[in-house]
Amino acid sequence: MTSDTPVSAEQERRSETRWPAFAGIVAAALLTVSVPQPETLVVRTIGLIALAAMAVPLFVLNPHRLDRQTSWSRGLAMLFAAVLVVVNQVSVVSVVARLLDGSANGGEVLLEAGQVWATNIIAFGLLFWELDRGGPVARGTLERAKMPLADFEFPQDDQADATAEVAIGSTRRADWRPGFVDYLYVSFTNTVAFSPTDAMPLRSRTKLLMAVQALTGFVLLALVISRAVNILS
Repeated sequence: MTSDTPVSAEQERRSETRWPAFAGIVAAALLTVSVPQPETLVVRTIGLIALAAMAVPLFVLNPHRLDRQTSWSRGLAMLFAAVLVVVNQVSVVSVVARLLDGSANGGEVLLEAGQVWATNIIAFGLLFWELDRGGPVARGTLERAKMPLADFEFPQDDQADATAEVAIGSTRRADWRPGFVDYLYVSFTNTVAFSPTDAMPLRSRTKLLMAVQALTGFVLLALVISRAVNILS
C-alpha cells in the first residue's frame, strides 16, 4: 500500500498497530545503552544514532497503524532491523571474548551476556517481522493470495489459507495475520531451543538467519553456564 493510496476500512482493520514493535525497539535500545562495554561504546553509539534517525520518518509515515508503505520506507525498515541485529552482534563478540579470556568481573560479564542475549531475541524478532510476506504493511493490507512468499509457516496459516469459518474469538480464523509478538516468540524459542518450534522457516534466507541466531544463543548460554560454574566453585 503506497502512502498516497486511500486505506479502506477493511485494510485498516487488518493492519497491525505500531505499538508492540515500538515497545520492543525501545526495550532493545535501553538494553544496548546499558551494556557496560567500553570497547563497543563507539559502535553502539553510532548505531543507536542511526537507528533513531531512521525511526523518525517511519514513525511519521505510520504513526499509529502500519497501513502505508513506499519503496523507500520498505527499504528503510529492513535496514533498521538489520542495523539493530549487527550492532548487537558486535556486543555479542565482545562478550564472548571477555568470557573466554576471563578479563572481566564475573558478575558484570554475566549481566552483560544477559543483556546482549535479550537484545538478540528482540533484534531477530524484528528482522523476522520485517521479512515475512513482505513486512507488516503488506501482511495487513493485502489479501492473503496477493502477499509475497512466506518466510514462516505458522499453525494458524493452514486454517487461514483454507478460509475456514471458526468460532468467534478463536485465533484460528480465516483472516489471521501474524503480528510482532508472534515473531518475537519465534525468535525466543529459536534462541532457547536452538531450533524452530511451532513456526517453520520456509525460505533459505530465513533458515540461515535462524541458524545464526541459534548459534549465537548457544555460544552465549554455553559460555555463561561455564563461567557461572567457575564462579560458584
